[in-house]
Amino acid sequence: MNDLFYLFIFTVDCIDCAADPSVINAVNEGIETAREIVSIRRPWVMISVNDDEDLHFRKAEFDPEDCPSDCSRPCENVCPANAISFERENSTMEVPFGSYQKAKPKVRFKMQGGVITERCYGCGRCFPVCPYDKIREITYVRDAMATAELLKTNDVDAVEIHTSGRQTNLFKELWDDLANSVKYLRLVAVSLPDTGDATISTMNQMYAIMEPHLSCFNLWQLDGRPMSGDIGRGATRESIAFAVRVAASSERPPGFLQLAGGTNVHTVDGLKKRGLFRTHITCAEPNHLQSLIGGIAYGGYARKIVGRVLSSMGSENGVTGIECHAEHLLKALKEALHLVGSVKSYNHPDGMQR
Repeated sequence: MNDLFYLFIFTVDCIDCAADPSVINAVNEGIETAREIVSIRRPWVMISVNDDEDLHFRKAEFDPEDCPSDCSRPCENVCPANAISFERENSTMEVPFGSYQKAKPKVRFKMQGGVITERCYGCGRCFPVCPYDKIREITYVRDAMATAELLKTNDVDAVEIHTSGRQTNLFKELWDDLANSVKYLRLVAVSLPDTGDATISTMNQMYAIMEPHLSCFNLWQLDGRPMSGDIGRGATRESIAFAVRVAASSERPPGFLQLAGGTNVHTVDGLKKRGLFRTHITCAEPNHLQSLIGGIAYGGYARKIVGRVLSSMGSENGVTGIECHAEHLLKALKEALHLVGSVKSYNHPDGMQR
């Protein structure tokens, strides 16, 4: 896990992870490993929670013994996280043969493996492709009180609340449980999907709930097309369209806007075409800041490009840390700079874009 996170530490402002102590420790270890290589500003560590069922808080599950032995296993092929794996256990049994009841060996296959829970991030692409409808969706909700304790530690800088955007009563219950811990944070983010005409009204209701205890930055993460950035160029269209509608509203609540869900290497170009991405603010347009996109969250697409590097390194060197292989580390950093550099768009004194 450290390799996956710290490849992007050189260029990102915030790293989002699960509200789990072991995961938080792994992220912070990755950050310190990166800072030992290059002196960099420490990015913020954000943990994610949910107020109800959410696509980001689910896992796939199935019993491999229920899978027919002749299945082509499309679930294994479609999984972007390599979280589905099968192994065949061969065994032999003696069966009667002919009139003399001779023993004849027969090979029997038993499927093992299934979903590797630690790798599955709930994209859901395996559900519709299973020809036997064997894959189940397991959803979970993070414990609010345990999360509140995590927010008080020095290891966490921000929290991201995933909400359905359909109702605010569950959001209020979660916020009430977290409110006394928010004072320890630098940022509170709310991730919500596009609910059409009700979106701005819901955002204002949630902001009214948060405001009495909100003493830090707040951010609205616009989740256009969840966990689809690695699919292709067209995946980012919904995230950009969502941003256009929210940014155009004069009634939206205070807070930065950030794109997520479908974001990839094409997102910045799409924003520029719609006039929503600028790197400089002039004195002549002081209010223009409210219509800018304050950031872009890369999830599935970042996993894809980092995964290619780690897979290549693993095939050549086995299980190892990427910091031990300079050529792979350099390749990964170039990939990260290419992606995040289009968002940052500032130059280092040596002329190289960072």
